[in-house]
Amino acid sequence: MDPDEAAGCPVPLATGERVTLAHGGGGALMHELVRTVFAAALGTDTRHDGAVLDPVAGRLVTTTDGFVVRPLFFPGGDIGALAVHGTINDLAMCGARPLALSAGFIIEEGLPVVDLRRVVESMADAARRAGVTIVSGDTKVVERGHGDGLYVTTSGIGLLERDIRIHPDAVRPGDAVILSGDLGRHGMAVLCAREGLAADPPIESDQQSLWPAVAALLDAGLEVHCLRDLTRGGFATCSVEIARSAGLDIELDEAAITVAPPVAAACELLGLDPLYVANEGRFMLVLPAAQADAAIDVLRRQPGTAGAAVAGRVGAGRNGRVSLRTRLGTWRHVPMLSGAQLPRIC
Repeated sequence: MDPDEAAGCPVPLATGERVTLAHGGGGALMHELVRTVFAAALGTDTRHDGAVLDPVAGRLVTTTDGFVVRPLFFPGGDIGALAVHGTINDLAMCGARPLALSAGFIIEEGLPVVDLRRVVESMADAARRAGVTIVSGDTKVVERGHGDGLYVTTSGIGLLERDIRIHPDAVRPGDAVILSGDLGRHGMAVLCAREGLAADPPIESDQQSLWPAVAALLDAGLEVHCLRDLTRGGFATCSVEIARSAGLDIELDEAAITVAPPVAAACELLGLDPLYVANEGRFMLVLPAAQADAAIDVLRRQPGTAGAAVAGRVGAGRNGRVSLRTRLGTWRHVPMLSGAQLPRIC
């Protein structure tokens, strides 16, 4: 049924109104919420239970993710844009061009409609900028005290347009490890917002779509062996994951790893290692060492990866270990993060 008919064409939700559980099932207020907040911002057809996509030539890639970040809004982003970029980036790390997304919203009773509208509009803007469409979705309301405001789940579909395999098992001894930019911005931006910590200058999340940079690498004909976005567990944990999956050692160079001064200061104050802090706009690239200079040149011409640098190499050892050459010239073992250094950052 058309939401207008189901809702009896009620007056649009007021700015100060809050989502109420009493109408959380399929009542008139929920239909009006879908019509005036979700459909209005996303342009999604809410009159049917699914979306029909046009056929495409090539292999499809799919991914699913959930977002429970707290707070919902933080410097440089919010849960809506983060959900779009996080899903797009998972597709991009497979070498797939993002095509379409679906989204589910778990809304806590009492969430101000103005906050929900702000999140959805941010999500729509991020999708438009990334060239993807949010084609379907769902909304549910849970009792006050059971949802922490808002949770978002997303699924994405992308198109693998080239006959390539980007995977840890494609990594080879001697490959270069490239880092796309500085580390730790997202995790520290969220933590500072959560705890009310002031940084000077303020730390903003690096959340962004990584597909333009990946597309540029593929368009340049580079032999990309592996890609990984540096989310939970940061650069260190992602390096260990790839080393273990490939069954090869990775050697990182601390001098080539950049951390912005405010991020470094906040990490030092809180006793955190920026190598393990989450990022939402950074990735690591593994490819033949002979192509490293060309890859750096491509990445530095992209606005989101201007700080790209060679940060290490794949060694000959087959122990699946990661080691870091410190600025003092010594070596230290880099383990996988045990537990959650910073929970609720995505």
